[in-house]
Amino acid sequence: MTVQVPETLRYKGEVLTFDDDYPLEPYLASGRCPVKFQAPSTALHRGYTGTWAIEHARLYLIKLEGHVGEFANTVEVGLEILFPDSPDGVFARWFSGQLCCPMGELLNYGRGGFTSVYESDLFIQIEQGVVVSERVVVNGEAATPVPVRSAPAQNAEDKFLNLFRNKTE
Repeated sequence: MTVQVPETLRYKGEVLTFDDDYPLEPYLASGRCPVKFQAPSTALHRGYTGTWAIEHARLYLIKLEGHVGEFANTVEVGLEILFPDSPDGVFARWFSGQLCCPMGELLNYGRGGFTSVYESDLFIQIEQGVVVSERVVVNGEAATPVPVRSAPAQNAEDKFLNLFRNKTE
């Protein structure tokens, strides 16, 4: 399976990503959605990407890039297709679940990106659009590059003299 384009989250001055839980899915499954999103490529099976923000402990959908139409001829639509009265963002009261945002350097790339491990993961628990808890799990640290120290270069004459000295001593 192709690695999927992640969702984006703006939180505490950081821009994070997540791709294990999609907060828009419960809304789409509720039957309130007037359109059916289509995958424009194998990297976007859900047919949309969302940009989310957490402000004052509340989750908002602030941008949507969706695709509707046939696979070969999809048309891009925005947030207004779902929320015409809220073009600048909408409070995600329909979502309850956990967001997992990888943070830091990549420690281990695994199985097409699906099992990759980063230095830490931020878990944000949300109930009806409100953040109820968060925790950071530290998975390890990226290796610090160690400078390679090499012996001073020797010219051919120095090497010969060293060999000669070693044989005569």
